[in-house]
Amino acid sequence: MATATAERVPVIEERLSKKVLRVVGKTPVHIFLVFVALLWLVPTTGVFLTSILEPAAFISDGWWEIFSKPSTATFENYQAIFQNDAITSSLVTTALIAVFGTAIPIFVAALAGYAFAWLEFPGRDWWFIVVIGLLVVPLQMALIPMFRLYNSVGIFDTVISLVLFHTAFGLPFAIFLLRNFFIGIPKDLMEAARIDGASEVRIFLRLILPLGLPAIASLAIFQFLWTWNDLLVALTFARETQPITVAIFRQLRQFGANIEIIAPATFVSLAIPLAVFFAFQRYFVQGLLAGSVK
Repeated sequence: MATATAERVPVIEERLSKKVLRVVGKTPVHIFLVFVALLWLVPTTGVFLTSILEPAAFISDGWWEIFSKPSTATFENYQAIFQNDAITSSLVTTALIAVFGTAIPIFVAALAGYAFAWLEFPGRDWWFIVVIGLLVVPLQMALIPMFRLYNSVGIFDTVISLVLFHTAFGLPFAIFLLRNFFIGIPKDLMEAARIDGASEVRIFLRLILPLGLPAIASLAIFQFLWTWNDLLVALTFARETQPITVAIFRQLRQFGANIEIIAPATFVSLAIPLAVFFAFQRYFVQGLLAGSVK
């Protein structure tokens, strides 16, 4: 027994030493990542602290003075913005644009991605090349033509016009991402389902969509963040129907000193997409790697 114990001790010590060396070796990387994370959080923290300061305290001292004078903090600014009709209506408008501007392209791209991955139809590869080519088309070149089109059909300055624009320019990337993910699903699963008598619709709903959830969630993050934070498209196609980015922009342009409205509105518009990101972050890396490994 003594011999067996003596033989096991070096193995344990060796394993512990390897773990210690591994931790020590990764420590500089972890310190660097923590440093980058803190730098990334500084603007967000600054906006939040500014949003709970009285305007006079912010102008005279700056948001960092709240650490030495905590009594200057107040949440009355948030009560004020939720009583501001321009801000509240713009939040509702932004939510509608972001939700429909995310759900519609994901649904259409999922159908198209499945068709490009597993269905045979004439010109499939050529159509997919066209989709890839559309990825490099800048949206700025379509602003004036779409402006004229929306005027002619009578949907200018509406929620549906912004949703359609975001859908059109979000579809190429969405189709490309989902097609690459779907094509990595083992073909044997589809063949087994067809042998069991499943239709293409049933295979898509019961097999492809559940397996493609990581890519769909990752795509939802990208699309939601783009539609929520968009300013250029909203400034072009919105006048009265304005999202939160346009509302904050116009508040800043008209009343540059009203920081008690701009700061809390900015933080609210920042917090919502952050919450969406953290809710789906476990799927994010899997979705980024969609189709890279087969």
